[in-house]
Amino acid sequence: MKTILVVDDNQELRDALTEYLGRSEFHVLTASDGEEMWEHFHRGEPNLIILDIMMPGDDGLTLCRQIRQRSNVPIIMLTAVTDEIDRIAGLEIGADDYITKTFSPRELLARIKALLRRTQPAQGESAAHQLQFSGWTCDLIKRRLISPHGEVVPLSGADFNLISLMLDKPHQLLSRDDIARCIWGRDADPFERGIDVQISRLRKHLHDEDRSLILTVRNKGYMLASDVHSV
Repeated sequence: MKTILVVDDNQELRDALTEYLGRSEFHVLTASDGEEMWEHFHRGEPNLIILDIMMPGDDGLTLCRQIRQRSNVPIIMLTAVTDEIDRIAGLEIGADDYITKTFSPRELLARIKALLRRTQPAQGESAAHQLQFSGWTCDLIKRRLISPHGEVVPLSGADFNLISLMLDKPHQLLSRDDIARCIWGRDADPFERGIDVQISRLRKHLHDEDRSLILTVRNKGYMLASDVHSV
């Protein structure tokens, strides 16, 4: 049974999600603020966190940043309908997905299941499964990057899904819909800025300041400009 931690100061929302997700065979923990969240977290890391942005005390963005300093647990941010800036900020600091507070429980459940599928290693994978490209190594089991100097770069779920997609299709154009389906399980919205944010995060991980490793193909998508080898 997977454990989901719901962090939101709205008691009615916490109760509703506890009941609904519990019927879908999830173990649901709840917290009204960051202090309660860390109490649960320190007793055992959940499989996924649903984190509201607007809360008293430490807000969701602060908590997301703190979580990412110590864990790659999947995070879905809850945002207000009009707060695009907050949604983008959440992705920039490592949230895996976001959903507005007008969501239906069924939509949230679908997002949760899709995110858990995408952030778990495939069955039967060996610890030796690694991919090398341009001096970098991607560890498919530990879900991390290793720099040419041997430094470990932990990846969020969305980061890992994106680099995995590019390593699977080097020198191939990836459309925004291709990327959105990989990291979020859905097509990109016409004005979806989150794709650009995820590409920017990956470029920072790869120190690709001159954008020579991940190429932008104007109005079409992105491409990994590197050969890839299994080791």
